Amino acid sequence: MKESPIFARTYDLLLWLIPQTLKFPREQRFVLAKRVQDTVLDFQDNLLEAGLSKGTARAERLVRSDMILARLRVYLRLCKELQLFSLGQYEHVIRMVSEVGRLLSGWRRSDETVVR
Repeated sequence: MKESPIFARTYDLLLWLIPQTLKFPREQRFVLAKRVQDTVLDFQDNLLEAGLSKGTARAERLVRSDMILARLRVYLRLCKELQLFSLGQYEHVIRMVSEVGRLLSGWRRSDETVVR
């Protein structure tokens, strides 16, 4: 499970994103930074649980992970709009999130064919 690219890319996302949010201005560290951190950690938790689940429980976890990833995208866009990320940082993190999203979509598609 942990050798799967989605787990490695999600871990890389965590390693990059959490230190970046710690650089937010103090008033945003307790609001938006915490929300971003909690969301990306929730995403990783759901992935790990999906990896350990089977059947419909896995499918439900993967759908939930997709919803969490969509929420993370909105928070990251808000960070850029509030100038908490530079344009370059935003582009970098969105590329990382997009890659994780593609891997998640592939997992969901392959899982759907197995469940059927």
